[in-house]
Amino acid sequence: MRTAAAPDRAGRESLGREFNLLWAGQTVSNVGDKINLFVVPTVMILVLHASPFEVGLVSMAQYLAIPLLSLVAGMLVDRWDLRATLITCDLVRFLLIGLLPVAYWLDFLSVPLLFVVVAVSNATSVFFNIGYTATIASIVRPEGRVRAYANLETSRTTSEVIGPAIASGLYQLLGMASLLVDAVTFLFSAGSIRAMKPYGGGAGRRESMWSRLKQGIRLNWTDPVLRGTLLGTLLANIGGPIFVTVLPVLAYRGLGLSVGTLGLAMSVAAAGAVVGTLLAPRVSRRIGAARMMPWAIFLHSLVGLGILAAPALPSAVVIGATLACYGFFMVWYNVSTAAVRQARVSAADQAVSHAAFRTITWGVIPLSVFVGGVMVEWLTADFGILDATRITMVVGTLIGTFFAAVPLAPLHRMLAREQQRAAAAADSDDTPVRTP
Repeated sequence: MRTAAAPDRAGRESLGREFNLLWAGQTVSNVGDKINLFVVPTVMILVLHASPFEVGLVSMAQYLAIPLLSLVAGMLVDRWDLRATLITCDLVRFLLIGLLPVAYWLDFLSVPLLFVVVAVSNATSVFFNIGYTATIASIVRPEGRVRAYANLETSRTTSEVIGPAIASGLYQLLGMASLLVDAVTFLFSAGSIRAMKPYGGGAGRRESMWSRLKQGIRLNWTDPVLRGTLLGTLLANIGGPIFVTVLPVLAYRGLGLSVGTLGLAMSVAAAGAVVGTLLAPRVSRRIGAARMMPWAIFLHSLVGLGILAAPALPSAVVIGATLACYGFFMVWYNVSTAAVRQARVSAADQAVSHAAFRTITWGVIPLSVFVGGVMVEWLTADFGILDATRITMVVGTLIGTFFAAVPLAPLHRMLAREQQRAAAAADSDDTPVRTP
């Protein structure tokens, strides 16, 4: 159900009360997500004294649900009431995250419990995110959706900047109770959605999940350009998650940084992604999205080698600068890849194509982060924790630097040849036909 939209102060058509409620809930929830992502590994390393293997194991739980559940969740959400689905997902996550500080106070917090809570919470997030996307289409008019997504992206990038600093401050002030703040953000989101008027959704597509999966895989593999983006992203997702998973172990145990220092460094680093978001469309227009992709992933991986400058240079500065550049080029890659892929796929096939792409390219991440933890554990005996983490992060970086860009490099030439053939065909069609 879409409500009548009134002009806002800038004279544009308002996106409506229902969207504003949804947006408010997600803005708060985004900050909560950053608290969770910062506090959970911090608790594992500083409170539970978890090994790098265990840190990798719980990091793997953050990603397991995406390849395992995305397609199933899409089919189920199609059949459910969207508003009720979102509220239920928020309440489940509220209870799960709220369980962790209670477990700590009652002295039964453990790595296995963290694994289960993280895995189930992120499985719930898969259902929420699919229902959330469908909700936008239900409550916002087509002409307002670009602005709606821009507003949501602004909230997300803002949370990337302020979230780690807020998380580290809350942890230093409240300890485990900081996770209660995260839990309450889900309760706030549920309340915001509950305040929305009932809206459409859940009409229910009835096609077979197996046929849908096959169609998506076929689209991604038979088109050479889509196949290149699939392989490039898959290789990038083998190396990049290793780097990110090992980072807290390097910071806390290898470099001896405090919680507050790491939180501040990560907030400064997130500003790099924000700058990248602003510049990526301009660079893409200037050099072309297909040409931008291999350079973006190559530079994204290459700057990860900057981590080797610590501790010779101030560690917090090295981490902040390295991650700022890391996020800057990752945004470039995401923007250019989305532009190339969307231009190759019809509107009717966008969902199935993206579902298969995400299932395949994210499916490797759980194994990748697990391998990162195992590598650090294995190397520590011979090299010590500092060098073990740095070696592992360099390995992850080099995979992206030397391999991920290879299937992406020819795509610009492929598209250029296609455009030339299309132009030649158009010229041929326009040539007057002589009659005898």
